[in-house]
Formats: sequence, structure tokens, C-alpha cells
Amino acid sequence: MLCWGYWSLGQPGIGTNLQGIVAEPQVCGFISDRSVKEVACGGNHSVFLLEDGEVYTCGLNTKGQLGHEREGNKPEQIGALADQHIIHVACGESHNLALSDRGQLFSWGAGSDGQLGLMTTEDSVAVPRLIQKLNQQTILQVSCGNWHCLALAADGQFFTWGKNSHGQLGLGKEFPSQASPQRVRSLEGIPLAQVVAGGAHSFALSLSGAVFGWGMNNAGQLGLSDEKDRESPCHVKLLRTQKVVYISCGEEHTAVLTKSGGVFTFGAGSCGQLGHDSMNDEVNPRRVLELMGSEVTQIACGRQHTLAFVPSSGLIYAFGCGARGQLGTGHTCNVKCPSPVKGYWAAHSGQLSARADRFKYHIVKQIFSGGDQTFVLCSKYENSSPAVDFRTMNQAHYTSLINDETIAVWRQKLSEHSNANTIILNSFESCLIPQLSSSPPDVEAMRIYLILPEFPLLQDSKYYITLTIPLAMAILRLDTNPSKVLDNWWSQVCPKYFMKLINLYKGAVLYLLRGRKTFLIPVLFNNYITAALKLLEKLYKVNLKVKHVEYDAFYIPEISSLVDIQEDYLMWFLHQAGMKARSSIIQDAVTLCSYPFIFDAQAKTKMLQTDAELQMQVAVNGANLQNVFMLLTLEPLLARSPFLVLHVRRNNLVGDALRELSIHSDIDLKKPLKVIFDGEEAVDAGGVTKEFFLLLLKELLNPIYGMFTYYQDSHLLWFSDTCFVEHNWFHLIGITCGLAIYNSTVVDLHFPLALYKKLLNVKPGLEDLKELSPTEGRSLQELLDYPGEDVEETFCLNFTICRESYGVIEQKKLIPGGDKVTVCKDNRQRELLCPACTVSIRVLQFYMCMLPF
Repeated sequence: MLCWGYWSLGQPGIGTNLQGIVAEPQVCGFISDRSVKEVACGGNHSVFLLEDGEVYTCGLNTKGQLGHEREGNKPEQIGALADQHIIHVACGESHNLALSDRGQLFSWGAGSDGQLGLMTTEDSVAVPRLIQKLNQQTILQVSCGNWHCLALAADGQFFTWGKNSHGQLGLGKEFPSQASPQRVRSLEGIPLAQVVAGGAHSFALSLSGAVFGWGMNNAGQLGLSDEKDRESPCHVKLLRTQKVVYISCGEEHTAVLTKSGGVFTFGAGSCGQLGHDSMNDEVNPRRVLELMGSEVTQIACGRQHTLAFVPSSGLIYAFGCGARGQLGTGHTCNVKCPSPVKGYWAAHSGQLSARADRFKYHIVKQIFSGGDQTFVLCSKYENSSPAVDFRTMNQAHYTSLINDETIAVWRQKLSEHSNANTIILNSFESCLIPQLSSSPPDVEAMRIYLILPEFPLLQDSKYYITLTIPLAMAILRLDTNPSKVLDNWWSQVCPKYFMKLINLYKGAVLYLLRGRKTFLIPVLFNNYITAALKLLEKLYKVNLKVKHVEYDAFYIPEISSLVDIQEDYLMWFLHQAGMKARSSIIQDAVTLCSYPFIFDAQAKTKMLQTDAELQMQVAVNGANLQNVFMLLTLEPLLARSPFLVLHVRRNNLVGDALRELSIHSDIDLKKPLKVIFDGEEAVDAGGVTKEFFLLLLKELLNPIYGMFTYYQDSHLLWFSDTCFVEHNWFHLIGITCGLAIYNSTVVDLHFPLALYKKLLNVKPGLEDLKELSPTEGRSLQELLDYPGEDVEETFCLNFTICRESYGVIEQKKLIPGGDKVTVCKDNRQRELLCPACTVSIRVLQFYMCMLPF
């Protein structure tokens, strides 16, 4: 091990005569026959962790920070930790933490600001003590600031304690210093890869590379584009795309390492510690340009200096304050650009195999820095191991991931412990789901919304009220941006998972409808079923865009038997008409008609029939009311019939229908229909109306008018390219179809699915052509599927088609200048124009009038 920098009582293991500044690396051999695992540096003391778990300290002992009574430059073992196998150590200004292999945390040293986490503010504690508040936790990581501490537990909980003068604990506003560990709830749900503390600021790094900072920000050390302190974790958005994998903090500056080996620094730069060839502060993360082109694998920050290790060259670079020799350059001046540390360095023995002087080199294992000191752990040439790469995450140091292996372990535990489900259920009901935030700090925290539906108890109807519905409510509470993120994730999941979500909440809706009468408080039923329906609606909107499943996957056929659709539609109608305030029942009731995507054909038919009956009744009542008014004003000649009466002749059915319908307003069309055939005395009780529609549509669809073309292969109709009738005939067909539906009459119109797609502004495709004209569709499919390069020679086509109209062959261009463009392999998928734009006009006229009311 080599070291350099400033030691108030002399450099460890060298002797008391060498006190103060050591400006270049020197061997620190106080335990040369034993292997050092870690080194941590405080303000004026150092802690050494050996591979066997023993802990040694040296330096000043004014606050008991050495854990023993022997102050000086010679490291001495902490006897109080001799029975523990320590795996990690951390230093603050004058206090320390030691983490055991059992996940227990010990602290000692200065404690006046509560930084020991022992629930007291003793000025000092000279012997390491167990932090009892964390004794039920398995701690994975710890880090110390000058006067505060951070700890990450195996279950994902994150704790902070100590001084909070600048918000460095991340607990939010109005929180004083804390003498015992406190949970940082704003980061719950985010799997963390690293927690690290600076002088009075803190950082957390998520597994996906999101960086969160909080605390003192006087020099921009949080990278948030300003110099305002933060009391709660804030996402450093400028680093989001950089794939950060490691963070190191100085007293007032920060350095981050990216997956590609880049280094970004920000914060205080008065000593050059940012490496940007200046002494300026930086409030935004800025890449160290001098290190570009070099792949950095380790970084370490001291109080006002920074180090970086480049294994390809074996060089250690240092920059920042050098007044106390902490840069190892041999000088005591500040350096504002990365400069090589003096000495012979290598990353592995392979770099030295051809060198005669290879035994002079130190093979770097890991660099450590803190305060005004720097240490480098090295291995011998004969038995060297490659340098540590901070970009390779240690699974033992961060929260466990959920994968097939962990799920298998959970299932095993559930089968072994009968009360396991109860414990999980209670924690989900009382803690997890109610505490889900409407504004998660990062997308990482939102993965919980994808994971929770997989929990078996949520799919058990016994827990719909306590788990499944509350989860839906939590999802619906999400702010706009996180809600969009979840929609985007749902759009990318596999159809099987998506269908599972749909079935989960369809099941919840059915459960609620079947048990409706058991709810003593109606408002609870309304809240629950509204949440389930709105969640289904959210899924339905996602499915409209990505087509995970067919539209009928959302149907709930049982609704027709569980709900009075007529009554439901009436309440919906009154609500839409703004009449809800007249009745508290109507005001509070949930109407399923607000969610028509769950209705199957039977339910929708019933709903349309109810709508027609309702509108007919409104129209009749309106006419009757007007007639009463006319009688009162002695103008009976202006009285209006409560029915829509059409007088037609059988031998001039189309002309008469056009005439009759043209003289009636849209309001008249809503009245019940009665048809009178001139010269016939039959009273229309429904049969005459049905005959009228049958005869009229048969006449209108007659090929002699040229309005429609009949396709023999498919027995379907489509709009003709040319016709000899006025466009208002299409208008008549639309009104006729609308009137037939409105008056509960079935009309047999053999149109393909393409027509209904056009009604909904959905673009038809090749499959629609295959339905209408199978022969043409197959021919075009063969053209698209042809594997050869000789498409032109094989098919001899251009972008035109020929159509016969009354014995005349016409050529129609499918693209501009289509008669001059040959179909080849590269252009055969080109989008085509409608062969006759009048078809689109007629379709538009048809469906615009199909339901005129």
C-alpha cells in the first residue's frame, strides 16, 4: 500500500519523524505481512480494514474517533470490534462507521450532532457501539459526510441521521438534526445501487443510473443548475442519459463515473478539483475533457482534490488542491487539469511482462481518498490481481433484484410458512399500496406498478377490496407525466401480461356488481367500481394504440343480466343533460354507459334501443306540448303530428321517399315512424314500415342506378366508380339506414368491414380488399410476397388499373403519373390513391346522414 498527503501526527507506518506533508507516494508498511481491504480517511484520522475483518486506526483522537486510547501515527487495532468480522468502514470529520458481515452497524467518535445514530448527542463515544435502531435491518452500504451518515438496507429502505443544517438528510423541510436513523421515504420504491455523502451533501444512485442529490448546494455540488440547498432528493436530470455507475463526493464537489469510462465533475472548483482547466465553480455536470479518450475505471474524491485511474495506461491522475501534497505529484501547488501521480503504476501484470524493470512497478488494485490524504492498494507482481473496476456492480452491495430465482425462493417460503401470506397481506394493505406516491421521484420507482399485479393475492376475489381496487386508485392518482410513463410501459408489455391486467379488473367489476346489495355505504361501492372501470378505460386507451388484444377482450357479457341497462342509460342521459343536481341518487350513481367498451353486442343493442325510445318519447312530448300551445292560441292548423308520417306510392317509391324526407327537419326524424302507401288502407303497426324499408333499399341498391357494384366472389357491395344518380341518393340511403335502426328494423346491407373502418377513420388495408374482392387481393399478395429480383419482368405492371363502365374500358392512375411508373421490387409497397375520389365523397355522404340525429 502506498500513501501521500497530510498527516498531523506523521504518515502511518513510516515513523514519527516524518510528520506533515508527504508530496509523493511512499510505501505505508505498518502491516506489510497482512492484506488491507479498505482505507477510509477522516479530517485528521484514518481507518484501515483488513481482509480478515479486523479494523485498525491512527491519527488524532480528540473525539474518540480512533476507538482506542493510543493516539499517534501507528495504526492500532480496535479491540472492541475484534469479535466482529467487519466488511466495510466509513469516516466522517471525526466519527466512523463499521459494517459487519451480518449487516450490523457500529459507530464511534464525535456525536454532538447525532451522527453516531445512537439516539443520544454525546460529545464523543470512544468505544464502537451497535446502532440499535438498525439492528432489525441487514445493512448493505454506509457512507459518512462531515457530520451526517447514510445507510442502505437489503430490503431497499434508506436511512439517514446526524446534522441536517443544509437538508443533507433528505427528510424534507422543517426537519432538525436526527440522533437516530430515519427512513428517507421519498426514495422508497427505487432500487438503489449506491449511496454516498459529501461534506454536507448527499447522493443516491439507482440501478438504472438515475442520480438524486440533496443537501448543501452553495457551489453547485448537486448538479442542479443553481446554488440552492435541497431538503429532499432531487433528480439530476442532466445526467440521465449518461449511464452513471459510480459517484464520489468531496467536501463541496462531486465526481461521477459513467459506464463508458467518462468522468463528470461539478461543484466547487476554487482549487481546480473539477479538472476543467479553471478555478471556477460548476453548477451543471461537466465532462473532464482531459480524460476523454481514456477509459477511467476508478475515481475518488478527497476534501478538495480528485483522483482517476486509467487501466489502459496504468496511470493515476490527480487534480485540485495540492497544498498538502495530496495530489502525489511531488509538488504542493494546486493543479486544475488531470496530472499523472508520480511513480511506476500498472493495472495488471500483463502490462509489464516484457519489461526488465517490471519489479519496480506497483500494480494498482484500488484507490482511496479522503480529507487531504490518498491511499493506493497494490498487489505484488508475482501474485497480482486485476484492478477493481467501479463500473462492475457488486451484487452484495445493493438491493436484491426480482428475477426468476428470487420469485422461486418467495414461493418456497410461502409454502413453508402458513402465516406468510398474512404478513405480506398486512404489509401491502397498511404500508405499501397506501403510501404509493402520486409523483414518484423517478421512473425506477414506478416498476412497482408492473410488479404488484403479479402478486397472487391481488388476483383472489377475497382481496379485491383491500388490494386490487386500492392499487387501481393509486394508479389513477398518478400525476400526468408518471401516468404517461406507465401507459408507455403497458404499450410495450407482452399481450399475455396485458390480458391478465384486463381480466383482473373485469373480475373486480363483476365481483362488485354481484355484491352490490351487500354494501351498506353506497358511496363505497361507487368509489370502488369507478376505480375498476377507470383502470379498464386506461387500459382500453392504451390498447387502441398498440392493439395488444382484440376490442372484444374488454367485453363483460354478464352485464346484461346484472344491470338494468335501460335504467343505467337513463341515469347516464340525465347526467349528460346536466340534470344530475336534481337528484342525489343520480348525482352519486355510477353509470356503466359511461364505459361502453365493456358492452358486448347484446348490451349495446339494448342501449341503442333505449336511446331510440327515449328520444322518440322526447320528440312526441315536444310535439304534444306544441299542439297544446297552438290550441290555446286558437291556431289549430299549426298543430304538428307526434309521428313522422311518410306518404309514398309503390310505383314511385324512391322519388316519393326523397320528397317526403326532404320536407322534414331533423327533429321530425326523431319521432316514431309511420308509413302510408297511397291507395292502401292498412294501418301501420310495424309491418308496413318494415316492408317500406325492404322495398326502398332494394330499389336503391339496384345495379341499374350504378350506385353500387356487386362482387360475385364475396357477395358484397361497394360504391361504384361512376353512377348516374344525384348525390342526394346516397344521402337518402344514409337517412334510410338511420331511420331503420332508430325504429328497431333490421336492414340487410352486404357491405364489407372497410366501410365501417371508414366510418371510424380507420385506414383500410390489403386484408379488407381480400374480403371484398378475394381474387384481386390474392394477386396483390402474390406480388408483395414474390421473392425474386425480377418483379418488373415477371409481372409487367405499372401503377394503373383498368375498369369497365357500361362497355367502356377506362384506365385509372393509382399514383400521379402512374402510367409511366413500372412496378418493381423497391416500389411495390407504395401507398396508392383511391381509384375514384368520388367514392370517398359518397362514403362520407352516406355515413354523415346515416344517423342524422
